[in-house]
Amino acid sequence: MARPRKQTYTLDMYLKKNKKGDIDNNADVQRNFAWNNEQINELIVTVLTDDYIPPIILGEEADSKLRIVDGGCRTAALRKFREGNYKITSSIENSLIPYKKKVVGRNGKTVYEDGLFDIKNKTYAKLPEELKEKFDEYQIETVIHECCDSGRISGYIKRYNNHVAMNTDQRAFTYIDRYAGRIRQISESRFFLECSNYSERDKTKGGIERIIVETLMCMNHFENWKKQPKALCQYLNDNAKEEEFALLTQHLQRLEKIITADIKDIFNKKDSFLFLTLFDKFSGLGMEDIRFVEFLRTFQKNLRAVRRNRKGLLFDEIGRGLSTKDRPVIADKLEMLEGLMLEYLHIGGSDKSAGLKAQQTRTVTPKEILAEYEDEEVTDEDIELYEIIANDISEAIEDIDSGLLSDENRPSFVALVGYAVREDTEGLLKKWLPGFEKKRPPIRSQKQNYLYMKKAFEQFAAQ
Repeated sequence: MARPRKQTYTLDMYLKKNKKGDIDNNADVQRNFAWNNEQINELIVTVLTDDYIPPIILGEEADSKLRIVDGGCRTAALRKFREGNYKITSSIENSLIPYKKKVVGRNGKTVYEDGLFDIKNKTYAKLPEELKEKFDEYQIETVIHECCDSGRISGYIKRYNNHVAMNTDQRAFTYIDRYAGRIRQISESRFFLECSNYSERDKTKGGIERIIVETLMCMNHFENWKKQPKALCQYLNDNAKEEEFALLTQHLQRLEKIITADIKDIFNKKDSFLFLTLFDKFSGLGMEDIRFVEFLRTFQKNLRAVRRNRKGLLFDEIGRGLSTKDRPVIADKLEMLEGLMLEYLHIGGSDKSAGLKAQQTRTVTPKEILAEYEDEEVTDEDIELYEIIANDISEAIEDIDSGLLSDENRPSFVALVGYAVREDTEGLLKKWLPGFEKKRPPIRSQKQNYLYMKKAFEQFAAQ
């Protein structure tokens, strides 16, 4: 059997042949047109920007008639725009199309200037002549299988269309290209493989990536929560910081060490982002991680059946009849979980409760941080020196109201200065701080903050 031959047409010629029936789009087993407006819009932008469209596959019958094997929806979409008065919808992204605009100069000669045309709500007829020409002259590639009959064409249609289209989660993920690799890396962590309850479908159909996106959004940008996966990804692509991914990675690594089989069902596709956000809140209490697991175990066995919501609802009754991704529903669930967790952590009588509360609110000192992570023999005299050097180094930050220089963040900042002094890198620290200050994560536990800043500074110093 001969190899398929290639044939390139101008788009205008290809569509005319399709209209006349020379290139037929009605093979018996061909599916009906199934594209939405977003897909049509993107295809038209591809043509107008002279980007790549995969070849259309044709089958040639004995009478030289060509039938479309793969590319029927592309063909129908292009005809809708070229001949069917299709209007580009206002939801289109990247609607400004660059083109060379013909203008007549003072000397009467035609010159070309750079122009931009917004194609929102425009039909083909509303395009400038230059863009109409660009559309019509676009080079459409085809691959033609020769010597076909209806049976062979049906076989080719089956072969070329034997794929699964992107689902909502997978398509949304294409809108977070800046951090897609980072999210993929997190999705392969042991937490998602062994310490949670996700189906194989969740793992292969984009479910894990969506959980990570929802968690990052809920932990760091809840005031701007978006209900739709695409909107979540777009927001994080523009507003997320690398430190947020690093912090989530640290949380997952800690959870991997403590989650047991009896409670891993809590971390499912529906609720994972809630309990991961709850762990983020727990991390600010400065308590042993095992206490969080003890709470989850108690919640699973008993507290899930307690009506402690403001409306007298059980946890699983909140938002019933509404979308579980509605912001008010999420806020109510997190409020209930946090209240139950804090109450559980204070159990044991008023004295113990007061002691735990004091432990949570007491400010850790730079000496305690350095003694735990660097040198058990650090002295008060050492700390006094680090305080003085910290005052000098802090002048590198122009914003005097910076959270990095706040009283709340002072212990970890002074401890980091102490670490730099011991490593003889305080000069580098002063150079590093301004850049770090602009992208630092929210302040949580001072011990966690110290470890995070130390790791980031070490990476800078190693460059």
